[in-house]
This record gives sequence, C-alpha cells and structure tokens, in this order.
Amino acid sequence: MKYVIVGIGGQGILFTSKVLGKIAIEKGLPVIGNEVHGMAQRGGSVISHFKVGDYRGPLVTEGRADVLMAFDQSEGIRNLGFLREGGTFLVNVGDPCALENARLKKFLTSGKIRACPFLGYEILDRHMGGNYLFLNVLILGTASGMKVEGFEKERVVAAIKELAPPKHLEANLKVFELGMKVTNP
Repeated sequence: MKYVIVGIGGQGILFTSKVLGKIAIEKGLPVIGNEVHGMAQRGGSVISHFKVGDYRGPLVTEGRADVLMAFDQSEGIRNLGFLREGGTFLVNVGDPCALENARLKKFLTSGKIRACPFLGYEILDRHMGGNYLFLNVLILGTASGMKVEGFEKERVVAAIKELAPPKHLEANLKVFELGMKVTNP
C-alpha cells in the first residue's frame, strides 16, 4: 500500500504516519516512509509519503498512491494527482461546496476514485470544544469506519493506545470512536 498524507503544519501528520507504521510492523510487513516535507512548524503545506510492503524508495510517484489522506481540503485537492485509478481520497472538508466543482467531480469519476469526505472541524467543534489537535485521530477513526484498507479498528486502536501520550489517551479514544461514526456529508 502506498499512502500520501497531506495537510498543514501542526495537524498531526507525523503521528498518523507513526500509527500506520506501527500497524504494518505488527502485521510483519516492511515499512518505508520519509520525513514530513514542507513548512510543518509554520502552518504551511506538509506532505508525507508512506509505503507498506516491499519497496526500495519512500517517495510515491504521481498516479501511484492507493490512499490520499488530506487533513486539509485545499491540500487534498492540490495533491489528487498522486492517486492511482481506483484509489481512495479521504478528506477533511471545511467547505463542502468545494467538492461540488464540476472539473473535480469529473476527475474523481473518471479515475474511479473513492471519495470519503468528512466534516472534521465541525465534529471537533461539537464534541471536543474546537480542539483541532485531535484531527489526526479523527481521520484515523474515519478511515477505519469507512473501511479504508489498512485501517482495521482493532489494530488502529492498539497503535493509538501505545503511541498517544497517556494524558490524552481517553480523549484520543473518544475521538477515534467519533470518526468511526462519520458518514459522507
């Protein structure tokens, strides 16, 4: 599996990559990834490539990603070229109207791309008092709930329990469950 994870600095892309890596290692699969590229500490554009399986290099080339996880819809749309035909586009949507663009819809349809949009900020506003630091775990729960390959609930929860700071574990597990219940807007 080839993943491209995009967003803006501070959204938890590194933690998400660690969870994916932990899951793969628990399955006995080789993992290769790269450091997060971009302006991670300044709120700028960030992109991470991650591969599970027998690969030689960490970078995912255009048109080859199985899953594009977008913590930010603008970054997701900007990086859609990484997805292969039939890939999965998991995207945190701030403005659902942005996904109504005719050219975007045509691209997704012609590429047989499974779009899994979700209203992450709205969910975190409603249930976590607007604490967007949990967006990373929400997206993991959403991927699990939408049955995205590689995000089996038991494995993701086990990785979160091991990797999350103990003082935030209860909140992380709550947010994961919120993500599991997400449906497309």
